[in-house]
Amino acid sequence: MPDQPADNQGQHTLTYLSKLGSNLLDVVVKRFSNPLTARRNRFILLVTTALLLTLILLPGQRFHSAEFKPGDIATSDIRAPQDYLVEDHALTEQRRKEAGNSAPVVYNVSDRVPSYIIGKLEQVVGAVRKERAAKSQKSTHEWRTLLTPLLDTELNAADIHAFTHIASDKVFLADAARMVNELYRRRIVLDGKAFQTDTRRGLELINDNGQLVEDSDVALEYTEIREARRLVTSWQFSGQNDRTDGSAIARVIARILLPNLFYNREASEARAKAATESVRPVLFKVQKGEMIVRVGERISPEQAHKLQTIFQENRGGSRIYSAIGIFALIVVLFYFPYRFALKNIRKFNPTNKDILIISLLIIGSFLLFKIAILITHNIGPVFPDIDTASFFYLFPFAAGPMIVRIFINSEVALVYCAILAPLLGIMFDSNMTVVIYTMLGSIVGAHGVRQCSDRSTIYTAGLKVSVVNLAMALSFQTSSATLFSMQTIYVVFFALVSGVLSAGLVSGFIPLIETLFHYTTDIKLLELANLNSPLLRDLMVRAPGTYHHSVVVGNLVESAAESISANPLLARVAAYYHDIGKISKPLYFIENLGGEENRHDKLTPSMSALILISHIKEGAELARERHLGQPITDIIRQHHGTGLIKFFYDRAKTQAEANGQTVEDKDFRYPGPKPQTREAGIVMLADCVEAASRTLVNPTPDRIQGMVQKIINNIFMDGQLEECELTLKNLHEIAKSFNRILNGIFHHRVDYPEPVYKGGNSGQKKAEHKTSSGEHGKPGNGDQASADTVEQPPETTPDHGDPPKKGGGEDLKRLGMF
Repeated sequence: MPDQPADNQGQHTLTYLSKLGSNLLDVVVKRFSNPLTARRNRFILLVTTALLLTLILLPGQRFHSAEFKPGDIATSDIRAPQDYLVEDHALTEQRRKEAGNSAPVVYNVSDRVPSYIIGKLEQVVGAVRKERAAKSQKSTHEWRTLLTPLLDTELNAADIHAFTHIASDKVFLADAARMVNELYRRRIVLDGKAFQTDTRRGLELINDNGQLVEDSDVALEYTEIREARRLVTSWQFSGQNDRTDGSAIARVIARILLPNLFYNREASEARAKAATESVRPVLFKVQKGEMIVRVGERISPEQAHKLQTIFQENRGGSRIYSAIGIFALIVVLFYFPYRFALKNIRKFNPTNKDILIISLLIIGSFLLFKIAILITHNIGPVFPDIDTASFFYLFPFAAGPMIVRIFINSEVALVYCAILAPLLGIMFDSNMTVVIYTMLGSIVGAHGVRQCSDRSTIYTAGLKVSVVNLAMALSFQTSSATLFSMQTIYVVFFALVSGVLSAGLVSGFIPLIETLFHYTTDIKLLELANLNSPLLRDLMVRAPGTYHHSVVVGNLVESAAESISANPLLARVAAYYHDIGKISKPLYFIENLGGEENRHDKLTPSMSALILISHIKEGAELARERHLGQPITDIIRQHHGTGLIKFFYDRAKTQAEANGQTVEDKDFRYPGPKPQTREAGIVMLADCVEAASRTLVNPTPDRIQGMVQKIINNIFMDGQLEECELTLKNLHEIAKSFNRILNGIFHHRVDYPEPVYKGGNSGQKKAEHKTSSGEHGKPGNGDQASADTVEQPPETTPDHGDPPKKGGGEDLKRLGMF
């Protein structure tokens, strides 16, 4: 078997890692449960849980939509998670183009053009006059070189001849200026057709100073530059010697003619841009729940644009605001129900460990539901007939509240449901149906496991959840007018499976939570109730009297707890373990002496009291070490309350009075606390009653009843029951239960005839019996041997004074005893 060592090593490694993980978790729980930092720890836990839940609730399918491009195949149905306004790019661009084309066209109107042309003519005439005065004889080429730059146009010989042979400069210039000004009274444009088109869009005229010119008739009073040049070529000027020279000058003027109304491209483009930008984007509404793309479809450009828009909105400031809003809502949902329950619900008092497990449970549940949502969104091709919105009926919403109810109590479970349902509504896009479905199913599930003593109770509660889920599912289908459809069949199936699935999850997680967080459930109590458990066997071997006492107390408390509707299982198990602290010093407790010397006779009363008190602390430590659970540990600490150890107190008081000293009773009281629960109070009463019942010499029903009533009254008057919830009516029922059980324990036997001992040893047997009876009849002795252990003759029985009947031996023979 060469592989065996490796297997053992692997098993030891797994065991070691498991213990290491459990120990680490124990350290976390203990540090978190430190009462000195409880307030700070709860605040940190609140913020941490809220942040993690925000991260779980905020991201969704819509945040991955940017990965889709036109032509891609959709892997799941994608719906709009909320209302969105999506820009229609094509229509927006069309309207902006129309606005740009409809923007007014800007033209510059210049009053300087006529002066500019007249100025050129004056420069030419002045240059010619100057050359004539100098009597310069220039050639045609020289005149061309001189005059061409002044006119900005090429001159031929006829043009030069015309300008150099003007008869009267003044008359010519005056006539030319008059004609040019007359021409420019009608504005001249470069392109008549383009100008006519621009007039239909609207014109804005700007003068040389950049000011807007108000002129409504500009569209009617214009001349195209070609037409103006044609008009100019027919001009004749005064002061000319020859008509031909006038025509030549007119042709030159026509060539240098400029428009005084010209297109301003830069300003027009600015106007068009402003008009384009003034057009707001054209938006269309994508409503919440609208199907954007179905699984298996090829994504169109329009669908890709919608997905991209949704992604960008959630990616930017909108997502930040959503995260802040969800975080604030989670904090409000956590804090205010918790504060209300803490102040108004009597049994709502979760410990730090309880809050820690609730936080882990919430985070784990929502993470599980998030994964389930992603899975259901991606199995559309497998089940195309099932609407993805119907899958939530399958989710095990009731599992969390059922776990809380099993490990904590119904009050905490109810508050948990009140917090869980709205948060799940947020996760499912503010779906009120999910809120109602979760709330009712969770309440029913938590109520179903209120007394979970075995696994079948969990599955019974799961079936109840399935029935309620089914009723709600049919109601929702009816209200949406889809009752008679194929979806109803799927919804009914999902609703039924949901409850069973919740029960399965709860059943699987209970052992894990019990192990990691050391909770004590009824199932754990059933395991602890086994009298063959290692701790009880150790108690039986080392402290048999205490063991027998604990078993009897267990019977007493179980019956009493049933009579007042407390938890009988917890009471019985706690009774079994309430004195386990006596294992370390069993011989210092009278019930374990068995005829030996009483060790307290050699101790001072204060030392004896310390030894008795120590069994409380040692028992609590042993319970924590063996992971018996907090409820049992608490009962071990509380089952004596702050009661007075009267025997040693009286002895110490007597000794102190003899020496002229005083003794305070607080040194002889148990440290407490007093019983905090009904079960702890019942264990205290049963412990005292059972111990006192052993001191009864003749335990008749009347004596038992008087003893029980006296002990309960003493404990009540001492104030030991003032912090638990036992009422006077409860105490009355408990006393009746104790009387019934004790009467059954101390029942009377039928007196048997005197036994006939063979061999003449009857005298010896009688002597032994009398000796034994004399020793065991002393009140307060720890050995509680019953009189039934030794056969005794009728005359020794105090309850029967009649002489023995004759024929007793024959009767015994007839019974087969001889």
